[in-house]
Amino acid sequence: MKKPLIITLLITICLSACKKDALTNDYDKSYSAWLSFKRANNNSYSYTTINGSVVSGVSGETKITVNKGVVIARDYTSYKYSPNTTGTGSVKTTLSEWHEDKTNLNTHGNAAGQVLTLDDVYKKAKNEWLTADKKTNDIFFEATINGMISTCSYRPKGCQDDCTVGIHIWYINAL
Repeated sequence: MKKPLIITLLITICLSACKKDALTNDYDKSYSAWLSFKRANNNSYSYTTINGSVVSGVSGETKITVNKGVVIARDYTSYKYSPNTTGTGSVKTTLSEWHEDKTNLNTHGNAAGQVLTLDDVYKKAKNEWLTADKKTNDIFFEATINGMISTCSYRPKGCQDDCTVGIHIWYINAL
């Protein structure tokens, strides 16, 4: 009787450890890809994040530009898609746009997300988003941009919209 219980317990522990290791391995591989990209481009790049709400139908894109490890610009566009008049496809309507440069960064608050370098993004991924309580949250990590981070977030289990915490990166480009 004790033997099957012990075997079941060992299998459960092993599977839990393997899952954690897979997530850690994905992060570590992605972080290595990032460090290689960073070195190759003198820590000068831009990246674009996207976000949206199914409830409101409003989406946004934020582009952060970094030169030699320092954020020098943030650009934001919010938009909404509406059905076109023919009933096929949709029309993208820009709701707002703005640009911040080094002299006026953060003057629009966090409406477009925090002003972070990718080093900062990786730190938040490792220390905040990937460490959320797995019992109460679904945790996501993808590295689809030449091995670099593209999605890192968590969402309370059962939540349907507007409750994801983290980042979704659409592009990373060298300057």
